[in-house]
Amino acid sequence: MEEQLKDFIHFLVVEKGLSRNTMMAYERDLKSYHLFLKEKEGLDGVGDVQRVHIIHFLAHLKDTGKSSKTIARHIASIRAFHQFLLREKASAHDPTVHIESPRLERSLPKVLSLPEVETLLDAPKLNGHFGYRDKAMLELLYATGIRVSELIGLDIEDVHLTMGFVRCIGKGNKERIIPIGKTAEAALQQYLEKGRPKFVSKKHKDNAFFLNFHGKRLTRQGFWKILKGLAIEAGITKELTPHTLRHSFATHLLENGADLRAVQEMLGHADISTTQIYTHVTKTRLKEVYSKYHPRA
Repeated sequence: MEEQLKDFIHFLVVEKGLSRNTMMAYERDLKSYHLFLKEKEGLDGVGDVQRVHIIHFLAHLKDTGKSSKTIARHIASIRAFHQFLLREKASAHDPTVHIESPRLERSLPKVLSLPEVETLLDAPKLNGHFGYRDKAMLELLYATGIRVSELIGLDIEDVHLTMGFVRCIGKGNKERIIPIGKTAEAALQQYLEKGRPKFVSKKHKDNAFFLNFHGKRLTRQGFWKILKGLAIEAGITKELTPHTLRHSFATHLLENGADLRAVQEMLGHADISTTQIYTHVTKTRLKEVYSKYHPRA
């Protein structure tokens, strides 16, 4: 099955044009699926896989505490793989037929309040190039709502400070242009003047906008480490994820009367139903405010 897995991943990259993160998620899911079939079910050939083997794998995921969202993602990966094998005539049947995805519990995204966002954005100390870089990253994330993968994927030519916008490539290689506010512009300008030149390495000529200590493009893991450190310094005890500022950006826009379609476009959501989750967040927050401050609540 290993060869077919390699062929499938190659198909996703070359023909489907999926992003690196999406491709890695498929690869991760299918490797764990293959390992289970080999070690627990004694299978190695794709033609031997039956519906019952997939059901056993899904039960194993549930028993190991995987969420319904994770299980649904595994099912999507397995289904895509077996449909690919059927099209390529590498298998005579599709064992995923009649396998249903679990009902997803829709959890509301965690967001920061405006005072918490301001505290976090003020956490980087502007006494060195690391501070200028970290400040610029946080301000840009909150100003535009871009994903962390899009942030670290930015090149110098993608940030247009004179025009006041940033160009980023999102999921499915879709390009979008997002405006940046004056505060973020100022932080980015400071980083370009006082921060980035000190990160540039003579060894590595990297066109990335945000660089790490070695003068190379900052990684997702590197950013996550920075964010956690700044959150501790800011005294924020809420659970943070790399998406927290993106969620806060969308929620605060809608709370202040922004149009849902405009927020959808800025976030790069293909379907507006994905953006609508933030309207539920704003309603929940309104209820909390009402309960806290209304004398007869």
